[in-house]
Amino acid sequence: MTIFNLGSINADYFYDVPHLPKPGETLAATGFRKGLGGKGANQSVAAVRAGSAVVHIGSVGKDGRWAVERIKEFGVDVANIAIVEVPTGHAIINIDKHAENAIVIFQGANAEQDKGRILQALNGAKHGDILLLQNETSLQCFTAAKAAELGMRVFYSAAPFSVEKTREILPFLSVLALNEIEAEQLCAELETNLEDFPVSNVLVTKGGEGSEWRTHATGGIVKTRAFDVSAVDTTGAGDTFAGYLAAGLDQEMEIREALKLASAAAAIKVTRHGTADAIPRRGDVEKFLALRT
Repeated sequence: MTIFNLGSINADYFYDVPHLPKPGETLAATGFRKGLGGKGANQSVAAVRAGSAVVHIGSVGKDGRWAVERIKEFGVDVANIAIVEVPTGHAIINIDKHAENAIVIFQGANAEQDKGRILQALNGAKHGDILLLQNETSLQCFTAAKAAELGMRVFYSAAPFSVEKTREILPFLSVLALNEIEAEQLCAELETNLEDFPVSNVLVTKGGEGSEWRTHATGGIVKTRAFDVSAVDTTGAGDTFAGYLAAGLDQEMEIREALKLASAAAAIKVTRHGTADAIPRRGDVEKFLALRT
């Protein structure tokens, strides 16, 4: 099977700061790094490092050719990444001494997706393949509708969160992933609850408390705990979790085992600085689990 990912590609600029900036405050950063990021690119890297075949669909500017090459080096199929006239997306990421972050994103080329290119990419998809989506590109709903028509499983990470965009894409989803606050907001907007939510499977992440997977048809709930580690950078942990979980589903793992694998990968990620480059390999995750379980 194959995972297709319509996903953002960013240049990530990291600044180490003594604390997150307050309104009107100017801070002197104590460190600076640049790397590959974007929720889409991070999830593609996580899924391929978990052992799945991944096709990335996206856009960068002429200044982003290095990002395409870096994604390719990880083993992701980059044939459907376009070079457009708009500058590559980027993120400014401030990280404090407690590993908390504050992020500003410039969408850039991520908003320049093309329907023809998306359709061409999905021509290679088979029934049961997975489509990954996040809320950092254009044409998410168009792509989700086409994927559902093809019999693909559509996995949507609803971040950065938008009630309107999530509502629009709901009819096409197989898996909806949200954090606890986003789930509360969406349930309030739709005047429903998680037990009656109109998506086959809902994943709710709860930070240090772990995660919860709900299957609508059976009412079943599977919970997984978060691993206790010393975090240095939480950026990209959710993307690592999502990419690894998608790979687990792609590889037909039992959901409990897939959640445990994803949780372990995210735990390792937060002990490392960076985003895509810091996502662990499958072997590292399995060694981690062998020591923790």
